Amino acid sequence: MAEYETVRRASAGVRTAQIDEGLRAHMNKVYGTMSVGLLLTAGVSWAVGSNDALLSIFRNPETLSPNILGYIVMFAPLIMVFMFSAGINKMSAAAAQLFFYAFAAVMGLSMAWIFAAFTSYSIASTFLVTSISFAGLSLWGYTTKKDISGWGSFLIMGVIGLLVAMIVNMFLGSPAIMFAISVLGVLIFAGLTAYDTQKIKTVYLAHAQHGDQEWLAKSAIMGALNLYLDFINLFMFMLSFMGNRE
Repeated sequence: MAEYETVRRASAGVRTAQIDEGLRAHMNKVYGTMSVGLLLTAGVSWAVGSNDALLSIFRNPETLSPNILGYIVMFAPLIMVFMFSAGINKMSAAAAQLFFYAFAAVMGLSMAWIFAAFTSYSIASTFLVTSISFAGLSLWGYTTKKDISGWGSFLIMGVIGLLVAMIVNMFLGSPAIMFAISVLGVLIFAGLTAYDTQKIKTVYLAHAQHGDQEWLAKSAIMGALNLYLDFINLFMFMLSFMGNRE
């Protein structure tokens, strides 16, 4: 009996170690995919935004007002997110990763105007502050013992409210409303960073023993997309506070 108990505990320890190792690899995949997406976005955004000829395809280089193609590019990432969420189960992991990188490139096009609107120093400093904030929030979400899954519904409602307010303010052009949107945006996406990190960890632990590597690979890409969106939105809302106009 004692020998059986020893064997059982040893087997449980081995399984726990395997899950912990798999979780680290899974999170590395998430952060790695997200980082490549951010680099792709930054590269496309800088290449277009720092070239008046390319930027003029989407916006007036002087007023930065979007033309028809500019509006299409502006809303294309949102449409692609819905397409990705609805179709990821039918994709292979390789196709899902390729779609994510295509999405990151399109996001770069939609953000290119910031390189014409803000100084390079303010963009770089905001990116640094966002990176530090994101890392701290994500680390807290990963390590905390507190269950923050209940935040999800409130944060999603907040995101929907932000989208509606931003669309309305496109026509109103109110600085006061834009300021309020920016404040709420920073708070909401700070919360989402911690929430999404914990959710990625929880989902992995719930499915790791099933051994479905294809599903786990696609789960890592979806997790990378969620954290990527948290980072991008946190950066853009912080840029509205920290950015110095050209």
